[in-house]
Amino acid sequence: MCCCLGIGILAASPRLILLGLWLFTDYLAQASIAFVWGFIGFLLAPCTTMAYAIAQNSFGGLTGWGTVVFAVGIVLDIFIYYGGGRSRSQYSHD
Repeated sequence: MCCCLGIGILAASPRLILLGLWLFTDYLAQASIAFVWGFIGFLLAPCTTMAYAIAQNSFGGLTGWGTVVFAVGIVLDIFIYYGGGRSRSQYSHD
Protein backbone atom coordinates (compact mmCIF):
# COMPACT_ATOMS: atom_id res chain seq x y z
CA MET A 1 0.00 0.00 0.00
CA CYS A 2 2.77 2.43 0.90
CA CYS A 3 4.57 1.74 -2.36
CA CYS A 4 1.45 2.57 -4.37
CA LEU A 5 1.00 5.83 -2.47
CA GLY A 6 4.62 6.78 -3.10
CA ILE A 7 4.33 6.05 -6.82
CA GLY A 8 1.08 8.02 -6.99
CA ILE A 9 2.69 11.05 -5.36
CA LEU A 10 5.73 10.72 -7.60
CA ALA A 11 3.55 10.56 -10.71
CA ALA A 12 1.31 13.49 -9.67
CA SER A 13 4.00 15.91 -8.48
CA PRO A 14 5.34 16.99 -11.89
CA ARG A 15 1.82 17.57 -13.13
CA LEU A 16 0.98 19.71 -10.12
CA ILE A 17 4.14 21.74 -10.62
CA LEU A 18 3.34 22.23 -14.32
CA LEU A 19 -0.19 23.31 -13.45
CA GLY A 20 1.19 25.86 -10.97
CA LEU A 21 3.69 27.16 -13.52
CA TRP A 22 0.95 27.51 -16.12
CA LEU A 23 -1.55 29.22 -13.78
CA PHE A 24 0.72 31.56 -11.84
CA THR A 25 3.73 32.32 -14.08
CA ASP A 26 4.67 32.80 -17.71
CA TYR A 27 7.61 30.38 -17.44
CA LEU A 28 6.22 27.95 -20.02
CA ALA A 29 5.31 30.74 -22.43
CA GLN A 30 8.84 32.14 -22.18
CA ALA A 31 10.10 28.72 -23.25
CA SER A 32 7.85 28.98 -26.34
CA ILE A 33 5.74 26.00 -25.34
CA ALA A 34 2.39 26.32 -27.09
CA PHE A 35 -0.74 25.39 -25.16
CA VAL A 36 -1.34 22.24 -27.20
CA TRP A 37 2.21 20.93 -26.65
CA GLY A 38 2.09 21.95 -23.01
CA PHE A 39 -1.16 20.04 -22.55
CA ILE A 40 0.21 16.95 -24.31
CA GLY A 41 3.33 17.22 -22.16
CA PHE A 42 1.15 17.59 -19.05
CA LEU A 43 -0.65 14.35 -19.88
CA LEU A 44 2.17 12.18 -21.24
CA ALA A 45 5.57 13.55 -20.24
CA PRO A 46 5.43 16.17 -17.47
CA CYS A 47 9.08 15.86 -16.38
CA THR A 48 10.26 16.20 -19.96
CA THR A 49 8.06 19.27 -20.46
CA MET A 50 9.43 20.90 -17.30
CA ALA A 51 12.99 19.99 -18.25
CA TYR A 52 12.50 21.55 -21.68
CA ALA A 53 11.20 24.76 -20.10
CA ILE A 54 14.19 24.87 -17.73
CA ALA A 55 16.62 24.20 -20.59
CA GLN A 56 15.07 26.98 -22.70
CA ASN A 57 14.79 29.57 -19.92
CA SER A 58 17.95 28.89 -17.92
CA PHE A 59 20.44 27.35 -20.35
CA GLY A 60 19.54 28.98 -23.66
CA GLY A 61 18.04 25.92 -25.31
CA LEU A 62 19.04 22.35 -25.98
CA THR A 63 22.77 22.94 -26.06
CA GLY A 64 25.33 22.00 -23.42
CA TRP A 65 23.78 21.72 -19.98
CA GLY A 66 20.32 22.30 -21.44
CA THR A 67 20.62 18.97 -23.23
CA VAL A 68 21.63 17.28 -19.98
CA VAL A 69 18.62 18.76 -18.15
CA PHE A 70 16.32 17.66 -20.97
CA ALA A 71 17.75 14.12 -20.92
CA VAL A 72 17.23 13.92 -17.14
CA GLY A 73 13.58 14.88 -17.68
CA ILE A 74 13.15 12.07 -20.20
CA VAL A 75 14.76 9.56 -17.83
CA LEU A 76 12.51 10.70 -14.94
CA ASP A 77 9.40 10.21 -17.09
CA ILE A 78 10.57 6.72 -18.04
CA PHE A 79 11.16 5.88 -14.36
CA ILE A 80 7.71 7.14 -13.40
CA TYR A 81 5.99 5.05 -16.08
CA TYR A 82 8.19 2.01 -15.44
CA GLY A 83 7.59 2.16 -11.69
CA GLY A 84 3.82 2.42 -12.14
CA GLY A 85 3.69 -0.47 -14.59
CA ARG A 86 5.94 -2.60 -12.43
CA SER A 87 3.85 -2.13 -9.30
CA ARG A 88 0.61 -2.86 -11.19
CA SER A 89 1.96 -6.10 -12.62
CA GLN A 90 3.36 -7.10 -9.23
CA TYR A 91 0.01 -6.71 -7.47
CA SER A 92 -2.08 -8.23 -10.27
CA HIS A 93 -0.39 -11.62 -9.72
CA ASP A 94 -1.33 -11.73 -6.01
